[in-house]
Amino acid sequence: MAFDFHQDKKTYFNFQKENANKYVIPFIEKSIKIDASLRVLEIGCGEGGVLKAFLERGCYGMGIELSLPRVELANQFLEEYINQGKAQVIGKNVYDIDVDKELGEKFDLIILKDVIEHIPNQEKIIHHFRNFLKPKGKIFFGFPPWQMPFGGHQQICSSKVLSKVPYFHLLPKSIYKWILKNGNVSKGHVRELLEIKDTGISLERFERICKKEHFDILEKTLYFINPIYEYKFGLKPRTKIPILGDIPWVRNFVTTAGFYLVEMK
Repeated sequence: MAFDFHQDKKTYFNFQKENANKYVIPFIEKSIKIDASLRVLEIGCGEGGVLKAFLERGCYGMGIELSLPRVELANQFLEEYINQGKAQVIGKNVYDIDVDKELGEKFDLIILKDVIEHIPNQEKIIHHFRNFLKPKGKIFFGFPPWQMPFGGHQQICSSKVLSKVPYFHLLPKSIYKWILKNGNVSKGHVRELLEIKDTGISLERFERICKKEHFDILEKTLYFINPIYEYKFGLKPRTKIPILGDIPWVRNFVTTAGFYLVEMK
């Protein structure tokens, strides 16, 4: 049965922590040991579930999140670590942070899970992350390619019909907008879905940006069934489909999540 992540924040937090422990951390540990020696920064940390998995490994963890209600929840859920000086959550735009004055030491690892596809001008933000990293610092990216069946995040639609229709986010923007506005979708969700249409990113474009901004790709895993679907839909994660999952551009349509670990040159 599908689980509505956004209604039960504590359960969502726990699912995100478990998903990070089972899939994100083992993926990263192909290249770097996750232990108390690391300083970890999560961009778009939400309620802090992913960050909690790293804190449990002994890392120092900092989260940056724009949504102040989510920052408040993260401070509640991570209170034990925050009180011990092992964690901090900041409610601020990442561009407005003075790394030297506000954060002190830089970071060994930055985490962006289901975030980069929401950020405008990905070239600019990925370049900006260099300011937060130590030499040879690494970034984990996990994101759905824009062209995948629900890459437009249409599952958030209040319309039971539209929330289950794959690929219609790929229609021309004017038609897509008309369908949303006439399909029992709230104004807030229409705005959010149109913003995602502007910021969605393909695997090829992501890899080009990494190359342009001088990040080496250390690890890559493409999933036909996203690991988070284990919690949302009870589906067992599955890596890319043979042949189709290897064809550039085509693979975007059959890949529901790309995991990348990149390193700053």
